[in-house]
Amino acid sequence: MQATSFETNNLLDNLNTVLVVIDSTLRIDYANHAGQALFATGTKQLYGQPLADFFVPNTINKARLRAAFRRGEDFTENEVKLYFRDNRIVLADLTVTNLSTEEGPRLLFEVKTIDQQKRISRENQQHAQHYAARELIRGLAHEIKNPLGGIRGAAQLLEKALGSSEQKEFTQLIIEQSDRLRNLVDRLLGPNSLPRLEWCNLHRPMEKVRSLMKADTSQAIAITRDYDPSIPDVRVDPDMLQQAVLNIVRNAVQALRDSKTPNPEIRMVTRIERQLTIHGHRHPLAAQIKIIDNGPGIPAEIRDTLFYPLVTSKDSGSGLGLSIAQTLVNHHEGKIEVDSRPGHTEFILSIPINHKESK
Repeated sequence: MQATSFETNNLLDNLNTVLVVIDSTLRIDYANHAGQALFATGTKQLYGQPLADFFVPNTINKARLRAAFRRGEDFTENEVKLYFRDNRIVLADLTVTNLSTEEGPRLLFEVKTIDQQKRISRENQQHAQHYAARELIRGLAHEIKNPLGGIRGAAQLLEKALGSSEQKEFTQLIIEQSDRLRNLVDRLLGPNSLPRLEWCNLHRPMEKVRSLMKADTSQAIAITRDYDPSIPDVRVDPDMLQQAVLNIVRNAVQALRDSKTPNPEIRMVTRIERQLTIHGHRHPLAAQIKIIDNGPGIPAEIRDTLFYPLVTSKDSGSGLGLSIAQTLVNHHEGKIEVDSRPGHTEFILSIPINHKESK
């Protein structure tokens, strides 16, 4: 079957749904305009090429496709992640249908991308959950701090009344543990101060983070950068932004170290995103900071609660770093997204870009 037999039908090219046809050797026979956009290439680079060549290994289940040919069975899969070789990840609903043509059996792929609506829905849900969790933690923290202050004060008064230094060791232990709990509660409450906004180059706080991590000679981890110099100055609190990025980078370092990943690497990337929706508001321009590592990925059991306080997969972790990072980014009307799989974990910090007023 020649590709031109499909291309004569302009209706297929006007559809938003991706249509891709493969032959029994699992090579691409046809793709409408939406399909060409999905693969980010034209017909000359598509037709006759193995479907699997455009995806990372194991994305395409060849055995299932061959079974669909052999048995003549159709199937549908929802929320499938398509990992392209150019590092794009597309979330889609997929329907595969058997076709009988003069040239032989074919499989028709109907692909409906759901990235945007799914991402917005997930973002709104995570934002609401994070807010509810933080309010709960704040309430509990305040309830703990009040009696904690009384315990510490009583221990200090008791210490003055005691004559024996051995007995004072116990009151000192009470005071020290009270202080430790108070510090933990303060961290649970998170940063409460308002950001001190100023116009600055986004890469300045990022370079400070990179310098801090490079100074830590105990970590033999390559930290590379890929900055977009066209990003204009943004109105942020540089210290808050630096702390948010530092928390994420430190988590990546620890994950790489604990997993003993060969050739460990962290990439710090900046890009501009247009027409980005953040917490229900559409922004014409946004700056994105991407922290990417080649570690083992985030365990599936904590992915949905990753930004909650006290959630961690580390034996020695406090579980506060990402929660604080999200709070700091929220202060800038931004958001944090994460995509993780074995060998690739990517945190994306998105911050709206407002026009700098001329003086």
